Amino acid sequence: MSVFTVHEPPLRYADTTIDPQRFVFVRDGFYVWAFLLAPLWMLRRRLWLVLVLYLVISGVIETGLRFLGASAFLITLTAILISFLVGLEAATLRRFTLRRRGWRNVGVVSGDKVEDAELRFFDTWIRQGANRGRGPASPSAYPPASSAGQSSPPPAGSSGVIGLFPEPGSSR
Repeated sequence: MSVFTVHEPPLRYADTTIDPQRFVFVRDGFYVWAFLLAPLWMLRRRLWLVLVLYLVISGVIETGLRFLGASAFLITLTAILISFLVGLEAATLRRFTLRRRGWRNVGVVSGDKVEDAELRFFDTWIRQGANRGRGPASPSAYPPASSAGQSSPPPAGSSGVIGLFPEPGSSR
């Protein structure tokens, strides 16, 4: 099962609400196409700054290796390792670009495919709005990703014991 981060787009000039169809789901994991065809993958995803940095860093490393008299095998191996790193960090590079463009990370969801993750996310999104009596919630009402792991304190009067075990010190 894959894990996706959900990104909410910034409001457009004339919009008052955000179109749910513009949300972006970024899958965590290794991106094979980013490994095999890194520059083309970056162009396809419109990661302009990332592409420029990739080309500059790759060029500087290759030039440095050639200047040091490295073999063609070592230069090729270095290029493959850089591409492998891009494949590993492709999701992070996309999130970086989305954040730079004003998109907001609004949650984390899992699913076998992106369609399953979308169904799960929007089902929760709609239910949260219905619980407030307003219909679908605004995307900004969805809890931020940073609060996903936080839990509320136990209610007053609870013993703090979890499960079927009795309270500590009781005679049962």
